[in-house]
Amino acid sequence: MTALSPLAIVPFVSVDNMMRLVHHIGVETFLTELAAYVEEDFRRWPSFDKKPRVASHSHDGVIELMPTSDGTLYGFKYVNGHPKNMREGRQTVTAFGVLADVGNGYPMLITEMTLLTALRTAATSAMAARHLAPKGARRMAIIGNGAQSEFQALAFRALLGIEDIRLYDIDPVATAKCVRNLAPLGFRLTACRSTEEAVEGVDVITTVTADKQCATILTDNMVGPGVHINAVGGDCPGKTELHRDILTRSEIFVEYPEQTRIEGEIQQLAPDHPVTELWQVIAGETRGRSSDRAITLFDSVGFAVEDFSALRYVRDKLTGTNFFEELDLLADPDEPRDLFGMLQRAKG
Repeated sequence: MTALSPLAIVPFVSVDNMMRLVHHIGVETFLTELAAYVEEDFRRWPSFDKKPRVASHSHDGVIELMPTSDGTLYGFKYVNGHPKNMREGRQTVTAFGVLADVGNGYPMLITEMTLLTALRTAATSAMAARHLAPKGARRMAIIGNGAQSEFQALAFRALLGIEDIRLYDIDPVATAKCVRNLAPLGFRLTACRSTEEAVEGVDVITTVTADKQCATILTDNMVGPGVHINAVGGDCPGKTELHRDILTRSEIFVEYPEQTRIEGEIQQLAPDHPVTELWQVIAGETRGRSSDRAITLFDSVGFAVEDFSALRYVRDKLTGTNFFEELDLLADPDEPRDLFGMLQRAKG
């Protein structure tokens, strides 16, 4: 067997290697460093090529492609969202991603992004909350205790110091799982019997449910002044978590309005309802929370720039490690025009 050309090889990070990389770095350090990459890219938001994700919706779920480029690097993620999968023993969300060199079009990295998406979603939530949540926030409710919940708790502790977590899910088994995973990590946990109980006295409310429908996870009477709402679960047309009246009382911050108006909580509002783009707050172009009594809402649907940041971060952290495989992905004939000759020579 002939030796492979270096130009044929692309680093590939499997699920196993991603887990090894995360533990090598430390989960909360990983989240903190990843949040810094996301924040850095939000600060240079205008330099990115941006478009709403390309989505293929079905009765069972959605399959999406999420591309972006800063002119030097190009990244995309393939991701699905199928709430029914849990009943079949499958993940609700799975993903993989690619980072490529714009100059020559060659991919530089292929990686699993099921774990990485959970990490970047939590890192982005906590990074946004650092700009929007009330000062000194110390208690958070997490409504929806599925696959994303522990990552949210860890990110908010790593970036905001929040350790007092109140948990609620319509399925008590999910809450028990979350308590079981977080209890050894030093959190102060309260398993609640209702959403109303969970949100009582908290500074931050995170909603991260999975059902693909318009739901009312939070009603207007549950949300008092000064609270920050981190709405993560709504991410496609016809799927929301908050009562409309909460939105009309809130200062709303979004990633990319053209996408969020289709997929986020604000799909319930008029197309011209005022919202603020998060990047403008991070770049210092506008203020975040207007007062201690304001209700701030991060209407998060996930955007391709966040995945781009995650791909950049993983590529940088792989340097000097063995947490990847060399994937023979690209044809590299001795003569670039003689692709057929390369095929023929392999026959013998």
